[in-house]
Amino acid sequence: MRACLIPLLFAGCLGLTVRAAEGVRIIVRTTLDGKPVADAVVSATPLDHPVPTPGPGNTAEIEQKNQEFSPYVTVIQVGGKVIFPNHDTVQHHIYSLSKPKRFEIPLYQAGASESVVFDRPGIVAIGCNIHDWMVAYIAVVPTPFFAKTDDTGAATLPSLSPGRYRLEIWHPRAAAPVVQEISSAPENATVLEVKVALKPDKRIRRAPTGKGTDY
Repeated sequence: MRACLIPLLFAGCLGLTVRAAEGVRIIVRTTLDGKPVADAVVSATPLDHPVPTPGPGNTAEIEQKNQEFSPYVTVIQVGGKVIFPNHDTVQHHIYSLSKPKRFEIPLYQAGASESVVFDRPGIVAIGCNIHDWMVAYIAVVPTPFFAKTDDTGAATLPSLSPGRYRLEIWHPRAAAPVVQEISSAPENATVLEVKVALKPDKRIRRAPTGKGTDY
């Protein structure tokens, strides 16, 4: 099996304190040189009260289609299940060598679906042992309060109860997570503006034809 996954990278800065009213969501906006950064994972872990247990909908899906993983970045709370449907016309062989979850789904046919439970927090990089360019990331977080930035660079966290939280922002192309303590209190919400320093995208590119290898 080829270990062809990209090393995890992260860097950034955060210098704001947030106070939000109960029932008000915190919005985080990520930028690089003034341009929005998508696929940044934002999570808030309670420090003053127990972390809520995962609900019955603690599942996510990463499909294989056109010999690519979609989405590129997925977020799920610890204990959650990720479903891997093969919507492609070829077989795939999914695997991960990441410490939080080492697993392998041997060759399975188009139209089939497999699933994996992620019971430890951390970043899990996944690849396909047949199609080297296929890569995706699963951020397994210890909290249900999480979101992912969209194409505008914005992520909106679920409503937070009053108290202190450990805010963490992660992106596949940065060197370390941005971490800061924030407070949720009966005052107006504040939008966090975060600048991240991303490293070059070193993902393996497909051949110009985009067809890859069929198995």
